[in-house]
Amino acid sequence: METYNHLNFATIIPDVVSKYANNKALGFVDEELMTYAEMGKKINAVKAFLEALEIKQGDKVVIYSQNMPNWGIVYFALQCLGIIAVPVLPDFNTFELENVLQHSEAKAIFISQNLEYKLAEVKNDMLKVKIRIDNFKIFEGNEKDIVFDEKAECNTAYIPRDDELAILLYTSGTTGDSKGVMLSQKNVIVNAIQADHIQLIPEHFRFLSVLPLSHTYENTIGLILPIIKGANVTYMRKPPTASILVPAMQKVKPDLMLTVPMIIEKVYKNSILPQIQKKTFTRILHKNKLTRKLIYWLAGKKLYQTFGGNLKFFGIGGAKLDPVVEQFLRDAKFPYAIGYGLTETSPLLAGSNPSTTKFQAIGPKVIDCELKINNPNPVTGEGEIWGKGPNIMLGYYKNEAKTREVLTNDGWFKTGDLGVFDKKGRLSHKGRLKNLIVGPNGENIYPEEIESLINNFRHVVESVVIEQKGKLVALVHFDREGLEKKWIEMTTELSHDIKEIAKKVDETISELTSELKQYINERVNKTSKIQSLHSHPEPFKKTATQKIKRFLYNKNTEEKKD
Repeated sequence: METYNHLNFATIIPDVVSKYANNKALGFVDEELMTYAEMGKKINAVKAFLEALEIKQGDKVVIYSQNMPNWGIVYFALQCLGIIAVPVLPDFNTFELENVLQHSEAKAIFISQNLEYKLAEVKNDMLKVKIRIDNFKIFEGNEKDIVFDEKAECNTAYIPRDDELAILLYTSGTTGDSKGVMLSQKNVIVNAIQADHIQLIPEHFRFLSVLPLSHTYENTIGLILPIIKGANVTYMRKPPTASILVPAMQKVKPDLMLTVPMIIEKVYKNSILPQIQKKTFTRILHKNKLTRKLIYWLAGKKLYQTFGGNLKFFGIGGAKLDPVVEQFLRDAKFPYAIGYGLTETSPLLAGSNPSTTKFQAIGPKVIDCELKINNPNPVTGEGEIWGKGPNIMLGYYKNEAKTREVLTNDGWFKTGDLGVFDKKGRLSHKGRLKNLIVGPNGENIYPEEIESLINNFRHVVESVVIEQKGKLVALVHFDREGLEKKWIEMTTELSHDIKEIAKKVDETISELTSELKQYINERVNKTSKIQSLHSHPEPFKKTATQKIKRFLYNKNTEEKKD
């Protein structure tokens, strides 16, 4: 990675456009990708467009859109002019969007056409102009006569300060407290360079973008990193469901993908495991530890081809990976890698590449960054992870009190995560400090570890372990749809009575609930035993990185009988 004298996009974008002019840059699956030269022209045209709209340095502009090439074009244009980008997650509802617009005091919004219906319900008088990001057409505002010109040039020169607010990211959070994280251009560019030291990115690398660009994980590592390295990124026009994602991977044959644990965990539970359990022979082999490795290796070869047959790096971040699924990936020789970080850290703090992973560990800290375990337990070495370095945020927007809570006077950021280092300096994540449950005798209970056990029980989709009135309670979402299909297969067409099927499924879930409670309590220590377990009929609400929003379920609700 070459070192830039100025860690800003006004310097870097013209440099990469010149250096990699003929390389492919951004595009959609099944369409010709634009070159770096074409990308550079389009960024300049958007800069000229913003100039004509009189959107100036220090103004805030919201990007509320699905992933697409124009997302990155707008983002880089804003950065090159010193305009503050406010990326908003596409799954933010009208209320959340309205809060962001009001709190950020945004002057303009670039919005994808498929999300305009949400904006229509928003009450906001500050927005000067509303622009359709798909084609750069103004659809509301006092500047409707201004038209985007793809040949326009912008000559405004701008170089930001290192500590200047450039990106304002509103976290969806798992605690319900959505905050405006202030990042500088230096923060995210340095972090992209730090990521490049974990996994070197050659200019021929193909990225397939799956996660929302408005999340800093995909933004920094899935957009900024490939662009500063001359690589290319492909997007999908539709949400990455299995029916869309698999053909896309076959066509793009990506070298690198970034995902969250839930994606690969679903693949394992819904595709890999059922195939193994279908045949008696493979089912028997799967029960034996030695032959299980062979089964996993064979399954891994097929999975690798499903993902395009060219993967060098399958990045997993955003939450802890299930140990059963990770063991499958290791035995399958699948090129997975683990990363750890937060929006506040731009995001990467630690990670590994596929050749250096260790089971249930993240990896060493990134370069030019300090990590420590604050006030570690003298026996276990566990404690809160603190980070310090050029990738740490500037603070929370309009919230000095919250900033002081997490940033020390000497620059340490308190992550709120529990971790431990091994002898080789590899970090392991134990769970969120806020999720930690303290037992009656002061013992630490990590709900994530119990949930991992629950989630590997048959017919379980996901779970949340919480404390209610001093008791450990498990809320479990069973695969009701799968159970219904199973009962339908077991009955004749003449007896496909909907009410009868529903009754049978209810009975099955009731039996599974009792069996699961016993299964868990036979496998955990005395302080981690579940006192109450009940079925949760709906999927749990999640953040952009598919972490369950625990605050919604962590309230003292009325106890139910098992």
